[in-house]
Amino acid sequence: MHAITITEPGGPDVLAWTQVDDPEPGEGEVLVEVAASAVNRADLLQRQGFYDPPPGASPHPGLECAGRIAALGPGVDGWRVGDEVCALLAGGGYAEKVAVPQGQLLPLPQGPDGPLTPAEAAALPEVACTVWSNVFMTAGLKAGETLLVHGGASGIGTMAIQLAKAAGARVAVTAGSPEKLRRCADLDADVLIDYREQDFVEEVREATAGHGADVVLDIIGGKYLERNVEVLATGGRIVVIGLQGGRRGELPLGKLLAKRGTVAATTLRARPVPEKAEIVAAVREHVWPLVASGRVRPVVDRTLPMSHASEAHRVLEQSDHVGKVVLTV
Repeated sequence: MHAITITEPGGPDVLAWTQVDDPEPGEGEVLVEVAASAVNRADLLQRQGFYDPPPGASPHPGLECAGRIAALGPGVDGWRVGDEVCALLAGGGYAEKVAVPQGQLLPLPQGPDGPLTPAEAAALPEVACTVWSNVFMTAGLKAGETLLVHGGASGIGTMAIQLAKAAGARVAVTAGSPEKLRRCADLDADVLIDYREQDFVEEVREATAGHGADVVLDIIGGKYLERNVEVLATGGRIVVIGLQGGRRGELPLGKLLAKRGTVAATTLRARPVPEKAEIVAAVREHVWPLVASGRVRPVVDRTLPMSHASEAHRVLEQSDHVGKVVLTV
């Protein structure tokens, strides 16, 4: 088969569409013929040499895909050759084929007008699993609460807005341009904050009559840690899922204690297979019906041929996209 390989750590040009050995499905795995795979910032880190795949995972980048089951490994139950699926991966999505643990498979989602396209379906697993596991399973967002999403126009952000609104929460977002904020408004975000021009702590406090954010979903990390505690409501929860603003920050413990607040930090890729299966099952139960009803939809900025993965990486690095960039075979 062909796959995108990383010839050496570096910039987008180190990505090459190369002939490699086909993967073989192991115990409890299926082989998926990939039709599309979405691009995530973790892929950029892996390309740069900063984020190795977990032990035993494919060396090729790609944390989600959509396609068709081509073969079943030993012990697989409930899936058949020919089933159209999408999947959460530990790696290997930038390829014509990938082996996937059966617990990380999802049926190709239905939309209000019929099945989603592979490109649309490939844009869902990683963001749906990330948002559901962090905002709902970890932070326990409830109806009537306020969620602050940093990077509201990103793939994670666009999914977080939709799921939080479907749950009856109020959503504040930060983004870096009026156009990105407009796109967040199109998804029904309530409070729109241009982080280049406005102070998100002041804006959220004003919009909530001083209450603050009950949950903060943060992709920035160290740079925003103190300010995230400042914006937190009493009993609030911060979940850090990215480090775009650095790995170190000051944690004002006195303020956190006074607010009875919580700070959690999580990753998805390195979790054990049973934990991923639990998250995927929750997404199938809670998110797939929202996709079917049209209340939640994939936001795809553009699609590119898989062999043009380097161009897709440049798009993410420039941050001039909204939602997901998808590669198609």
